[in-house]
Amino acid sequence: MPDSSAVLASQPVGTDLRPPADAMPEWRLPVEGMTCASCVGRVEKALAKVPGVRDVAVNLATEAATLRAASAAVLPAAARAVADAGYAVPQDTIELNIADMTCASCVARVEKALRAVPGVVEATVNLATERASVTLLRGTADPAALAGAVARAGYGATPVVDAAQAGAVARPGQPGQATRPAFWDSPWPVAISAALSLPLVAPMVLEWFGVHWMLPAWVQWLLATPVQFVFGWRFYKAGWKAVRAGAGNMDLLVALGTTAAYGLSLWLMWRTPADAMPHLYFESAAVVITLVRLGKWLETRAKRQTADAIRALAALRPDTARVRRGGVEQGVPLSAVVVGDEIVVRPGERIPVDAEVVEGTSHADESMLTGESLPVPKQPGDRITGGAINFEGLLVARTMAVGAETVLARIIRMVEHAQAAKAPIQRLVDRVSAVFVPVVLAIALVTVLGWGLFAGDWEAALLNAVAVLVIACPCALGLATPTAIMAGTGAGARAGILIKDAEALEVAHRVGVVAFDKTGTLTVGKPEVVALHAADPADADGSALLAQLAALQAGSEHPLARAVLAAAQARGIAVPQASGVQALPGRGIAGVVDGQSLQLGSERLRDSLGAPAGALAAVAQQLQSEGRTVSWLVQAAPPRVAGLVAFGDAIKPGAPAAIARLRAAGVRTVMLTGDNAGAAARVAQALGLDDVQAEVLPEDKAARVQALGRDGAVVAMVGDGINDAPALAAADVGIAMSTGTDVAMHAAGITLMRGDPALVADALAVSHRTVRKIRQNLFWAFIYNVVGIPLAAAGMLNPVVAGAAMAFSSVSVVGNALLLRRWRAQAGTAPAASTATQGGAR
Repeated sequence: MPDSSAVLASQPVGTDLRPPADAMPEWRLPVEGMTCASCVGRVEKALAKVPGVRDVAVNLATEAATLRAASAAVLPAAARAVADAGYAVPQDTIELNIADMTCASCVARVEKALRAVPGVVEATVNLATERASVTLLRGTADPAALAGAVARAGYGATPVVDAAQAGAVARPGQPGQATRPAFWDSPWPVAISAALSLPLVAPMVLEWFGVHWMLPAWVQWLLATPVQFVFGWRFYKAGWKAVRAGAGNMDLLVALGTTAAYGLSLWLMWRTPADAMPHLYFESAAVVITLVRLGKWLETRAKRQTADAIRALAALRPDTARVRRGGVEQGVPLSAVVVGDEIVVRPGERIPVDAEVVEGTSHADESMLTGESLPVPKQPGDRITGGAINFEGLLVARTMAVGAETVLARIIRMVEHAQAAKAPIQRLVDRVSAVFVPVVLAIALVTVLGWGLFAGDWEAALLNAVAVLVIACPCALGLATPTAIMAGTGAGARAGILIKDAEALEVAHRVGVVAFDKTGTLTVGKPEVVALHAADPADADGSALLAQLAALQAGSEHPLARAVLAAAQARGIAVPQASGVQALPGRGIAGVVDGQSLQLGSERLRDSLGAPAGALAAVAQQLQSEGRTVSWLVQAAPPRVAGLVAFGDAIKPGAPAAIARLRAAGVRTVMLTGDNAGAAARVAQALGLDDVQAEVLPEDKAARVQALGRDGAVVAMVGDGINDAPALAAADVGIAMSTGTDVAMHAAGITLMRGDPALVADALAVSHRTVRKIRQNLFWAFIYNVVGIPLAAAGMLNPVVAGAAMAFSSVSVVGNALLLRRWRAQAGTAPAASTATQGGAR
C-alpha cells in the first residue's frame, strides 16, 4: 500500500476535481487505456448514460474526461461506467489509523463520513484493528481530506506511513496516532477508579450479611465525583462528539446513564433533610464507569493478541544486512540493500531479503513463513526467503527482491488485507448498528415514562432507564466478526495458509467439491524423461531425437522442457540452435532444427498434422497405461512421426492422505488435467479421487469448474500454474500453491505457502472454525441485548449488574475469538505415502 506521499505524487498532471463556482460544477476524471478516437467516443457515450451527468468531453491527449454534474457523488458511478466500457479510472488505496472508536456505531459513522468524500469508491473500517481502508479515484482526494472528514464525524485519523504497522492494533504513541499520557492507557485509571468505588459498594455487600451500615452522603459524593468526571471524562468527550455529528455511540449511552444516576443522587441529597439518610445511587454511576473502563482495557489487551500473527511476521524482518561489495563485507541498513547485492548470512542470523544462494550450504528455518516445521536444506542455486533463520552454515546469496516485493512483505499485505476486509455476514451487523443507539434511547425514554406515569415511581423509572442505557452494548456487535477474522487469518498464517480476503474465509467452509490441477499440485511437478523412442532405427539410443527435443525446448520454462534439457545435459549431448520457435497454445511447440520443421506436443497435435504413429503406437499405448505422459515429435513436411518421449512424475507424499481427509469430510474430489486419459486415470486411482477429467485444454478449465457447481455445490479449485489462473478465478474459492506462479496466487483467495495438498483440508478446517466463532460471537452479542434490554426495562436489573454485563459482553466476544489461536493444522502429520512414478502433464 503506497504511503500518502506516494499517492499524492502519483496524481496525474492537470487532474483537478474541485468544482468551479458556476451553477453546474465541472469534474475531471483520468481515464486509462484509450488509444484512438473511437475509444474517446465509447467513453463519452458510457459517461453520458450515468444518471446526474449533464455534459461530457473526453480528451485523448490528456487522457481525462471532463463532465458536469451537480455533485461528486456521481464519480464512483462514472468510474464503473468507464470500466464497463472496457477502460479504467486509476484508483488508489489509502490506509488510515482511526482514533476514539468504541463500538459498531462508531464504525458505521466513520464509514459514512469517508464515503461522503468526493471520489471515494469504498471505505471499510475495522473496529478490531482501528484501521480504515479507503479506495478512491486517483486525484480526487488526499489523506488530509479524508482525515478532515473523519474529524468532522468526531474521530481522529492519520495516514499509515509505515508498513511495519501492518496488522498491529493502533496504540497511542505509534507513528500516525494521536498521543496522550501513557497513564490513561495503563491499568492505573481502572485501579484508582475501583479503589474509589469499593467503599460505595461495601454497604451493599454488608447488607447481604445482615450488617446495616451506610457512608455519609457527602462522603459518597466525594468518592463518586472524581470517578464520574475524571475517569469517566472519556465517555463525555466521545459522547459529545457523537451528538455534534448527529449520531450516537456506546459512550453516549454510558454518559447519559451514569449522569442520570449521579444527578438523581445529587437531587436526593439536596431535598432530604440533613438528619436523614437518603438512599443514593452514587455507587451505580461509579461502578458502571469502573466496570466499563475495565472491560475496555481487557478488550484492548485481547484485541492486540488477535494481531499477534502480523506483528510476529513484521518482527521477522531484521533492521540491517551484511553486504559484500568490492570483496569487502559491511553492515548496512536494510533499506540500503538493492537487487543484485551479495548478502552474507552467518549461522544463527535471520535472512534479511529474498535471495539466491551462490556460496555455501546450510539449512533454513522457514516455519514462520510456510508452517514447515523441519529445516529446509539450502545450497547454491536455491532461493532463500527474508525472515527465515540460517542454521549451521555460512551463506552468500545474491539479492532477488527487497522491500515491498519480498515474500515476507507480500504475506503481511495479504493477511493485513484479509483482516481489514469485512465478511459478507458483517452486513447484518452494519444494518443493526446503524439504528442501535437511537432504538436504545427510545426504549430508555419509554421506560422512564412507563414506570413514571403508570407505576408513579419516578425514582425507579430513572434507575431502570439507566440500566437500559448501560446494558446496551454495540461494542460486542462491532467486535464479533473482525476479531474472529483476525484470529482465524492469524492461525492460518502460522500454518502456512494465507487467506487473501474475508469472503474466501467465509465461503470455504461450505465447499462441497475440490477440483485439483495435477502437475505441481498433486504431483511433485518435476517430471523426468523415462523413455525415448526414435522412429529412425539408426538412432537406437535416442540421442539424435533428444538433441532435437532439447533444441525446441531450450527457451522454455515448462516442467517438461526442463526435464528434456536435464536429460540432454546428463548425457552430455550438444544441443543445436533452433529458429522460429513458437508456442502452440494447448497443443505444444514448433520450430526449425537443422533445417527441419518440427512440432512437439500431444497426441492431439500429432493427429491434427495427419502423422500416423506407425510402429510406435503400441509403445505409446503401453507407456500411457503405465501412467506416463507421452509427447510426439513430428516432422511437418511431409507429416511424419520422428519419435516420442515419455515423462514420469512422482505423486506428492502427502497427496493420498490429503484426498482421504477431504473425502472423510464429505467433500467430492476431482482432478482437471491436460494430461492423457491413461496417465490421469493412473494418478486418480492411486489417490482415490472421485472423478477425473483428462485432456482438458487450459482455456476450458474455467468452464469445467463452473460446471461442477451447477448443482448448487460450492467449488474450490487448487492449482499452481498460469494456465490455472482462469479456473482459480472462476471457482467459488481459489486455492493457489505458492510454489507455482504469481499469476495463480493473484487469482486465488487462499494461498498455501507449502506445496502440500494436505493444507487444502486445513484451509477448509480453519474456515469452518472461524465461521463458527463468528456465529457464536454474533449470537452472544445479540443475545446480551435481546435479553438484557427488556430485563432492564422491566426493572429486573440493577444498573451495577447491567454495567458488569455490558463490560463482560465485549470481553467474552473477543476472548471467544482468541480461542482460534489454539487451532493447529494437521498437514504433515500423516505418514508419507508412496511416491511411485506417475504421469505428469498439466
